[in-house]
Amino acid sequence: MFVVVGLGLLFRVARTVEAWNFENAGSLLWLGLTATLFAVMELLVLREIGRAMSAEGNLRHRIWLWNILVETAIPALLIALVTSTTIPQKYRALVHPAFFLYFVLITLSTLRLNPLVSFLCGVASAITYVCAAIYHGWSFRWIVTNASLYSPEKTVTAYALTLVIAGLGAALVAREIRKQVEAALREAETRREVEQLQHDLDVARSIQQSLLPKTMPQMSGYDIAAWNKPADQTGGDYYDWQRLPDGRLVVGLADVTGHGIGPALLAAVCRAYSRATFGQHKGFLESMERINAAVSTDVGEGRFVTFVAALLGPGNTEIELLSAGHAPLFVYWLKEDRFDKMEAHGLPLGISTEFVSDPPQRLPFRPGDLLVLATDGFFEWANRSGELFGSERLEHSVRAHRESSAAEIISSLYEDVLKYSEGTTQKDDLTAIVIKRV
Repeated sequence: MFVVVGLGLLFRVARTVEAWNFENAGSLLWLGLTATLFAVMELLVLREIGRAMSAEGNLRHRIWLWNILVETAIPALLIALVTSTTIPQKYRALVHPAFFLYFVLITLSTLRLNPLVSFLCGVASAITYVCAAIYHGWSFRWIVTNASLYSPEKTVTAYALTLVIAGLGAALVAREIRKQVEAALREAETRREVEQLQHDLDVARSIQQSLLPKTMPQMSGYDIAAWNKPADQTGGDYYDWQRLPDGRLVVGLADVTGHGIGPALLAAVCRAYSRATFGQHKGFLESMERINAAVSTDVGEGRFVTFVAALLGPGNTEIELLSAGHAPLFVYWLKEDRFDKMEAHGLPLGISTEFVSDPPQRLPFRPGDLLVLATDGFFEWANRSGELFGSERLEHSVRAHRESSAAEIISSLYEDVLKYSEGTTQKDDLTAIVIKRV
């Protein structure tokens, strides 16, 4: 609006200089005073807007109303005061070019994104225009006369109604613009939240990955490897190993129900409990009971953790195995070329405060024998036909690569699962541990 008024003022100055006379000079004076009034009002409104933004509030309604009245009074003052005496009085409100400023004001009112403001701008424009017409002699009594519809008297009424209709149209446009702006703001806010969530997930993934052992444990007579690939940025699976004070090694694998940030946090908690408990060098079963008691206080309803741990020592050919709800467990006996698929020894962690379990199982290992601990993400990965990879294919893959190292067995197993899936999406976390007697 500043630009429109400024251009109009410059145009009027140029015309006055070109055709100097007292009438043009007087018109220029009134135009300058009107422009000054408009500029002062707009600057005051801009100052109030700045204050409202600083206070993170909204501009008061009465300021908007005063702003509308002053803005719409500008064209009315020009029509009333800046006009040529050579034009018949009854036509002055009809032919004055300042009338078109009303439409500029009504159009710009849509930028306030308030339909009511735009409509009020149209109504105020009609009222101030009628006031200017009254100044030039127009009267309401002309409405009830038999004069032609095209008479100046009734044309003023038509112009006023046009301004009201223009305000109504601007209100509808402002409403649509507001909807689009609000939708864009919601989209931007959603995008910001998604980006923040993605950042948080990346941080959580980084933290979770940092909790996994950086190297594999070294134990005389054994080749040990482990691997993890979450389905999302974060997962509910983890593996860990810990050297006990007596030199033995405990290797554990856990699978929290679900995947994402919640299961990842619970997996981190379970890891902390197991490290603290096994580090106290208590009995295998007693340690599992203590871990279960700690986890039970943290998991919510419907959540639990399957956990399996293997205990082995240097020079000891026996592996002690205890599973809390994690199954199946795969043992491959090289001499017999046979797989044993074993069930869990006890309930998953968090199901009950009391850990109900059979005693740990002792496995006498000879060179070439394998213990394979894997989460269900492997054998529950389906191909395009919906058929699961299954435990039998897992056994076939391990058997086919039994002469390889523990790390190579896991790598080959993942390649076989990936090939079988035919490009379907990984829906669950993948974690595996292979312990091979050498």
